Amino acid sequence: MAPSNEEPTVVIIGTLDTKGEEIGFGRDVLESQGVAVHLVDVGVLGEPEIDPDTSATAVAEAGGTTLEALREAGDRGDAMEAMGEGAASVATRLHEEGVLDGIFGLGGSGNTSVATTAMRALPVGVPKLMVSTVASGDIEPYVGTRDVTMTYSVADIEGLNQLSRTVISNAALAVAGMVTNEPDVEVPDKPTIGITMFGVTTPCVQTARAWLEDRGYETIVFHATGTGGRAMEDLIEEGVIDAVLDVTTTEWADQHVGGVLAAGPDRLDAAAEAGIPQVVSVGALDMVNFGPRDSVPEEFEGRRFHVHNPQVTLMRTTPEENAELGRIIAEKLDAARGPTVLALPLGGVSMLDVEGEEFHDPKADAALFDALRENVDDHVEVIETDHAINDEAFARTIAERLHELVQGES
Repeated sequence: MAPSNEEPTVVIIGTLDTKGEEIGFGRDVLESQGVAVHLVDVGVLGEPEIDPDTSATAVAEAGGTTLEALREAGDRGDAMEAMGEGAASVATRLHEEGVLDGIFGLGGSGNTSVATTAMRALPVGVPKLMVSTVASGDIEPYVGTRDVTMTYSVADIEGLNQLSRTVISNAALAVAGMVTNEPDVEVPDKPTIGITMFGVTTPCVQTARAWLEDRGYETIVFHATGTGGRAMEDLIEEGVIDAVLDVTTTEWADQHVGGVLAAGPDRLDAAAEAGIPQVVSVGALDMVNFGPRDSVPEEFEGRRFHVHNPQVTLMRTTPEENAELGRIIAEKLDAARGPTVLALPLGGVSMLDVEGEEFHDPKADAALFDALRENVDDHVEVIETDHAINDEAFARTIAERLHELVQGES
């Protein structure tokens, strides 16, 4: 937020050649609340209907091209990608210069792509709001791992009417409220631990988190749903996280087998490259995630399934898949520059992987554990216990070991 003696500034990103009237209305609402506005034009087709503060020409150049080249090429996809990169560069610069306290966008799928590219380039905590015609669908590509607020426009953003005025006004007032009020959020001067969790590893995480917080740590728990893992990786790269208790590496099962909650091939790289202390376990590597039962690909028919709820179906990993997962994770840990511990709960890797539960499969677990043991380098410490992952003793063991690593104890 801007200093108390200055007006906060909201950057609006939009195609001023086609949405000038609507963007101008949003600007007027913001200014009526004592908020300064900086207009960034990302329109490629024609001349702006209202004057921008940063022109489309400047945005294109920031994206590594020229407006003339984009117009001559006539490829809308390439143009939106270039203008997105340019808008991200402009927004980042304005934020670094202290003249961006919040960012606002409105438009269809094209400007949603461009404006949210800029939003995702900004740190978590900077207010970000997008009014979009596509906000009622799959918004993961637009939000990514950032705190982007999406508002569905209901009607197309084409002209001003009673509906569009109401939606745009509400959104603009929301942004104004964000940038004119300082959040009463304590930022403790404590080491910050990133922890990964899934429903089937929750007891472990709750015990470990409480133990660490009792000893003065700040903890941030990430839901291992693909975006959760990516968010943690991003925040490690940004220096927000000082150490990692990576209890739940299940996203690698989806990445390897083809589930819907993969975090990408870079999962487990950030902590290794940053050299921060990490304790890594094998939480929920017994399962691959899909949507409703009838959405599971035919190639997996005959496998062992657990319907978690009507929208989530879990599939048990096989010994062969677990062996490959062990090799992959070992390779990731071997690349670590900092103190690294691999913790193996031999009694089961999730709530469903204990004796008497649906995914209990000692052969599959053994394939995972054996592959890890065989492929980790000597600099990776391996801890093995007979407990299941959610046993209190295992949770305390990994929390204590991470604490020792942070304190510099061998």
